Amino acid sequence: MKARDLALQGALAVVALVAAYLVWQRAPAGAPGDVTVVELPARALDKVRYEDEARYVELYRDSQDRDALWVRLGFKPAKPLPPVEGVADASADGGPATDGGSGAALAQGAADAGTQPSAQPPPPPRDMRANEVAQKLYPRFAPLRATRSLGVLDEKKLAEVGLTGSQRKLTLTLGGRTESFTLASMTGGWGTPYLRRDSDGQVFLLGPALLPDLENATTRLVDRRLHVFDLGEFDSVVISSGGSSRAFVASGKAPNPVTLAPEESPDKPDEFTRNWHDRVWRLVPLDLLGRDEQPPGGEPKESFRVEYRRGGKPVGELTVARATDGFYARTEHTPGWVRLHAGVDPLAAEAARVTTPVSSAGGP
Repeated sequence: MKARDLALQGALAVVALVAAYLVWQRAPAGAPGDVTVVELPARALDKVRYEDEARYVELYRDSQDRDALWVRLGFKPAKPLPPVEGVADASADGGPATDGGSGAALAQGAADAGTQPSAQPPPPPRDMRANEVAQKLYPRFAPLRATRSLGVLDEKKLAEVGLTGSQRKLTLTLGGRTESFTLASMTGGWGTPYLRRDSDGQVFLLGPALLPDLENATTRLVDRRLHVFDLGEFDSVVISSGGSSRAFVASGKAPNPVTLAPEESPDKPDEFTRNWHDRVWRLVPLDLLGRDEQPPGGEPKESFRVEYRRGGKPVGELTVARATDGFYARTEHTPGWVRLHAGVDPLAAEAARVTTPVSSAGGP
């Protein structure tokens, strides 16, 4: 083989390597997020609302603090119940009137027939703090991007992708105006999240990871933390119960339990109080009530309170109270009361011992 041929083959090999490198470095065509559905800056987005036939979820900014994000969980009114068979006919034919005892008889007849006489109104929505997942999800709607644009589809295609008759909606509120979309029904699964822009009928294909968090907002978007500080970020604790209070010096850091010693005897750790506080610190809420929502029976009665301080300044606090259906708690971080698991009674009973000085109690 001649030297000229070898040089030509070497040059071709170099060109091929350069081309392969450029192709490798280039962003792939049709990559997720390259089709703009709604163009707007993140700060202009006020609210994201997802709804289906029964419930809705809203992510929205606090009107007093634009940096605070909240989650609203609510149920939509139930659909009107069908008329009880035979009731309307009986009244039209001169049958018994619906007042007095005859009305009760009709209601009983409806119950016996398996049909409720009226639908119950939905419970009030719950407003709760958004967690870190929600904080990361929210900006992904501003601007809203899709993987593909399918244009305006005919009725047959709309039915194929699940957009015909779907009650699932996505609504973005932007500076007082709204942009609404119809989402494909759940029959196709989350692998094909089609949406249709209601203003012009344009259909888009979203990425598969954008909507599941909204669908499962109760478990994935709500901040369930009692505190935003950790063990070791406070140096004193004041425990109150039954009108008595006692201060303790705190030392130690997570993941180990914090050592507590009476303020009057800082060199004598109180093991009983340490164990008690360790169990209090590990309390986990079973159910979170919304902002300003009261437990059943109204305001619960305080059982004990724990105040956390650092350098003499408050860091946070925990209040545990008894309601008609069990124990509830609220902290400096929760927007309202949270229902606690069973087994809090021993903690409430032992709080009296914790707040009683050893000299008065005759020893632990």
